[in-house]
Amino acid sequence: MVKSINQEWIVTNGLGGYASSTVSGENTRRYHGLLVAALEPPTNRQVVVAKIEERVLFNDTYHDLSTNEYPGVKSPNGMQYLESFEASPFPLWNYKTADWELEKSIFMVQNSNTSLVNYCNKGTNAMILELHSLYSFTDFHSTFHENAVTDFYSEIEINSIKTYPKFRAKPIFTRWTKGDFLEARAWYKNIQLPLEKSRGLDDVADYYRIGYIHYELKPNESLTLLLSVDETIVDKDINSLLRAEKERLNGTNQNISNTFYKDLLQSGNQFIVNRKSTDSASIIAGYHWFSDWGRDTMIAMRGLTIATNNKSASESILATFFKYINQGMIPNRFPDNSEDEIEYNTIDASLWLFIAVYEYYQKFQDVAFVKAHLDSLKEIIDWHINGTRYDIHVTPEGFIYGGQDGVQLTWMDAIVNGKVITPRMGCPVEINALWYNALKIYSEFCTSLNVALEEKYTDIISRFESNFETFFINSEGTLNDVVIPNISTDASFRSNQIYCLSLPFTLLNEDQQKHIFEAIKAKLYTPYGLRTLEKDNPEFISMYQGSQWERDHAYHQGTVWPYIISEYYEVFFKLYGDSEENKRKVIAELLPLKNHFYNEQGLHCISEIFDGATPQEGKGTIQQAWSVAALIKLYTDYKLYEIDEL
Repeated sequence: MVKSINQEWIVTNGLGGYASSTVSGENTRRYHGLLVAALEPPTNRQVVVAKIEERVLFNDTYHDLSTNEYPGVKSPNGMQYLESFEASPFPLWNYKTADWELEKSIFMVQNSNTSLVNYCNKGTNAMILELHSLYSFTDFHSTFHENAVTDFYSEIEINSIKTYPKFRAKPIFTRWTKGDFLEARAWYKNIQLPLEKSRGLDDVADYYRIGYIHYELKPNESLTLLLSVDETIVDKDINSLLRAEKERLNGTNQNISNTFYKDLLQSGNQFIVNRKSTDSASIIAGYHWFSDWGRDTMIAMRGLTIATNNKSASESILATFFKYINQGMIPNRFPDNSEDEIEYNTIDASLWLFIAVYEYYQKFQDVAFVKAHLDSLKEIIDWHINGTRYDIHVTPEGFIYGGQDGVQLTWMDAIVNGKVITPRMGCPVEINALWYNALKIYSEFCTSLNVALEEKYTDIISRFESNFETFFINSEGTLNDVVIPNISTDASFRSNQIYCLSLPFTLLNEDQQKHIFEAIKAKLYTPYGLRTLEKDNPEFISMYQGSQWERDHAYHQGTVWPYIISEYYEVFFKLYGDSEENKRKVIAELLPLKNHFYNEQGLHCISEIFDGATPQEGKGTIQQAWSVAALIKLYTDYKLYEIDEL
């Protein structure tokens, strides 16, 4: 069902590149484009082709199918011709009047920065089709503007154009299967990007037209346009590329009968990419603007690759991060630009590595992999014991401490103009749950591999177990968020404590777990995920909106995060059983997220976050890896697809 410009679609190429816009055809973000190429996969992303202005000429009357917003006016308004839209298995539009009918579909060639746009005359009359490609040439975090340097010098031949956006730039290749090209250079200026305006950012862009394709499209006839920066693909047959992509998408997960689960798996596959610098798999944290982050990858891969039995991708991802261990830490983020240094400012990503490896081992029983990397796991633990970056070290109580002024280390990592919004300096509760699990997992691996466990590790485990209740369980019977033993306590009621219940090894008895779970349910649970802070806290911010300063202040101060929903229901099933009745209860409670997946913001996507007070509209990125992974993991681990009716 077509709603409005608020609905967005996205297709990806397995390299970090993508094509994305709104159903209406109006670009509302700087990140929208028909070809957003990852020049150093999966990073260095450039908006190369912004969109196509399509025009149907019938009986001497033009019908413009595109939509743009200019200052004070929306022109053209192609939504009036849009009969239907489908997001899966590929974006498919149907435009129609009483006299003509045109179908449009969009694909990306896998492992190539190449987009394909196919047009098919579905009516009974011939029509003249004009395709005006609008080019851009800018980093995808920026907006493109008319300038004297970018001249789009073009070598125009029959059915192809080779365009150099500026002197010595890599060329853009435009090819088409049918039609004449008419050169007609022009700037499309002052295009408004309303979602950028709502984010307090530059909200005006310019696009450039070299000319347009003109062709009389007969009934049942198709025309396909290829847009690429990949020189290896320019001589390949366009129709063959198109057929291969259609077959690939139509054949995906055909053995799965549950529609929602099948669609979730296809959606989740968009995040798995090839990293050129390491020749390995990685996971994009979210579209449109995130790259591959260590923390997000470790959490998301549990649903995206491990639960779904993708051993090769799981092994490749883990092996890559093992290679990049530095001072006992895996990268927090591989940067957007390859020339920038890798960031190691995270206290939890390295500990999440233990969880991912443990679940990998449980799933695949790959003893050789664990054995090959046991020394690396030991190295991580030893660096944490002896001390590493950002004053990360073990306290006398056996806890992990970390933090320095001006540095964000936990997943609650918002920072604006050097100010860390939720610094959480000290011993955060989920970090210590992860630390305890890392120690226990390493201990279990040593036992399985007949490796002697040094006494220092058992001593830390013993101290941790002896001191945890004293410092972390408060008078309410729930868990403090951050402690500095014998100095300070932050008792803010946050979602972080769920990990003390959901991770494989817990120190809490069943009664304690049920008490904490019920408190989380009462104070933090929403149908879209868990709040990051209870509403009664004076620091609670009800809505995620406004400028970057305002949004980042709200980011972890009550904002709802869907990805934590899998931890919540993991605990529910553990405490109350995974009977069919309880599975049906969970499926029913997930209906709002399912509706969001199919109908709101990114179609066949799950947003990064929702408002804290009354979550309804998705906020942040439209397609977040760990949000999708959370539902995939739940549906896979508990076979909810056998019960869900969709």
